[in-house]
Amino acid sequence: MKRFPVTCPSCEQQLQVKRLTCDRCGTEVEGIYPLPQLAALSAEDQAFICEFVKTSGSLKEMAALLKVSYPTVRNRLDEVIARLQPPSAQP
Repeated sequence: MKRFPVTCPSCEQQLQVKRLTCDRCGTEVEGIYPLPQLAALSAEDQAFICEFVKTSGSLKEMAALLKVSYPTVRNRLDEVIARLQPPSAQP
């Protein structure tokens, strides 16, 4: 599956949304909007977060689903949380 671009291929700056279009009626909305934080995550991290939400945030269920240990899931979640922090807030 083709991934939604989140960084500029030229300078690697984070991209912003400029135009949204309705395929049905042709309405266009134009402006500068930041991308949602989750869009900046890798496809793997996005899939992990989707499964985490589907399990109602249960690390125990995630461990069973992924067939890994509870601490492994906890560490993975901590890594994703760190990637969602603004660069100045990261250790």
